[in-house]
Amino acid sequence: MSLIGYARVSTTDQDLTIQLDQLQAAGCDKVFAEKRSGTTTAERDQLALALDYVREGDVLLVTRLDRLARSIIDLRQIIDRLQARGVGFRALNQAAMDTTRSDGRLMLNMLAAFAEFETDLRRERQMEGIAKAKAAGVYKGRKPTVDVEAVRRLRAEGVGPAEIARRLGIGRASVYRALE
Repeated sequence: MSLIGYARVSTTDQDLTIQLDQLQAAGCDKVFAEKRSGTTTAERDQLALALDYVREGDVLLVTRLDRLARSIIDLRQIIDRLQARGVGFRALNQAAMDTTRSDGRLMLNMLAAFAEFETDLRRERQMEGIAKAKAAGVYKGRKPTVDVEAVRRLRAEGVGPAEIARRLGIGRASVYRALE
């Protein structure tokens, strides 16, 4: 049995040191770490590598449950994948979080529900803040990533959408949206 660690922070300006130190102190044989949002498992390359790396009898270890997943669906999919391969899961700072025991599996589902609820609340607060800033004229939104005039000019010259996308380094869907 090996302990395999996974550490994650959401942004590149955050520090992984505390998590890495805790995982090393817990006896992890190998640690996968990344700076990616936890709201989805998409593009979390180190998580994918960790899930591929673990073997039957291993335990995937994180410092806190929210480091692994922020939604119940993602969490359940990860845990189900681990369990199907005979791999346990533990969260260091949540002592009851140990899927090798039945009470740990119960606690996992309860904490996952709270983690998803917290994410939803944070998103709602963020949207309220943006709405308030827009009403005050402070928030202008992000700058457009597509030069609509360039798209329209090229199209008027008879250039096809796929070629426009290639020339401007954007997706074809962006070309069609710019032409609407």
